[in-house]
Amino acid sequence: MKKFLFSIMAVAAFLVVSGCQSSGSGQQNDGENSDSLTPLEESAKVVIAEDGSASGAGFYIAKDKGYFEEYNIEVEFATFGNSDEMLPAVAAGEVDVAGGISSASFFNSIAQGIDVRFIADKGHNNQGSSYFTFVVREDLKDDIKAYSDVKGKKIAVSTENGVDHYIYNEMLKHAEVSPDEVEFVLMSDFGNMMSAMGNEQIDLALQIEPLITQGENQGIHQRFHDATDYAPEAQIAMVLGSPKFLTERRDVAVRFMAAYLRGVRDYHDVFIKDNDDDGEVISIMANHTALKDEKLWEEVGVTGLNPNGYIFEEDVEKQYQFYKENGAIQGELDFDQIIDMSLVEEALDLIGTYEE
Repeated sequence: MKKFLFSIMAVAAFLVVSGCQSSGSGQQNDGENSDSLTPLEESAKVVIAEDGSASGAGFYIAKDKGYFEEYNIEVEFATFGNSDEMLPAVAAGEVDVAGGISSASFFNSIAQGIDVRFIADKGHNNQGSSYFTFVVREDLKDDIKAYSDVKGKKIAVSTENGVDHYIYNEMLKHAEVSPDEVEFVLMSDFGNMMSAMGNEQIDLALQIEPLITQGENQGIHQRFHDATDYAPEAQIAMVLGSPKFLTERRDVAVRFMAAYLRGVRDYHDVFIKDNDDDGEVISIMANHTALKDEKLWEEVGVTGLNPNGYIFEEDVEKQYQFYKENGAIQGELDFDQIIDMSLVEEALDLIGTYEE
C-alpha cells in the first residue's frame, strides 16, 4: 500500500503536467454548453480525492470554468495522507471520486475487498511526447542510441511491481534484452534519479515530467526515444468511483462525468490540438498543481487524457498479469465488474463524442 501511495504522489508529481483551452472544445459548441443535461434541482456536493497532480486537469478545468456549477454541482477536493485512508473512504462513499495508479498493491487492495470502480481515464502517454519515459545520461547519449544499447547498463525505476516496472519490462522486450542483461536500480525518488545521473551512478532512468524537461535544460540527461514505441497504451492512472456514487447518486454522477469530460476536452484542445485560449487553461493548471512556471508548461510532455473518457482496458489487465507472474498478486480480480465505462457512455450520449 505504501508503494502505491508513493506512486500516486510521485507519478502525480508529474502527473504534475498538463493543460489548456476554451469551453465546449471538441463539441464545436464555441463556449456554449450544447448538451441536453439540465442542472440538478438541488445542489449536490461531490468529494474528489486529488492531491494537485496534473492528471487531475479535467477536475480543475471543469471547476474553474464553471462546468460543475452549470449542473448545480459543488466539488470539494480532499487530500489523504496515504492510500490506506483514501481507498476505504472511496469504497464507503465518503469520497465520491479519486485517482488510482496501477500497481500490484493497488490491485491487491481491491482483491482483498476494497470495492471501487475504474470509471474513466486519468493518465496515459501521448504518442511521441510521453510525460513518463526513459532518459539517458547526457554524456552517454552518443553511446546509447539504439534500444539494444541498454544491455549491460544501470537503469533506475521508481517502483517495483508498479506501472513503472511494467513499462521498464516492455522496453526490455522491445529491445530484445533480457532482464538478466541489465541492472535494475530501484530508486523511489525521481529527484534522486537526477542526482544519480549527475554523479554517474546510473545510465538511464524512467523519469517523469517536469523533471524530464528540466534535466534536458540543465544538461543532465536526454530523452531516450519514447515510451509509446513499446507501451503505446500503458494505462498509468484511472479515475476511481465509489459504487454508492455510481448507483445511489446516478443523476449527480452523470452530470459530474459530463463536466469532467468537458474539462478534459479543453485540455486536449490546447495541448494536443494546439488551440489558443489566451493561456486560460495553463493558468488553471499552474494554479492547481506544483508546476507554477507557465512557460515550462509550453515545453513539457503533458499527461494524456482521453477526451471521450475511455481507458485502455486490455492494458490494465495486461499489467495485472505482469504483477501476477512476478508473484506480487494475492487473489483474483473480475475486471468485468471493476472496469465500468457505463458512466462515460451515458455522458457521451448526452454531450456527444469528441472528434479528433
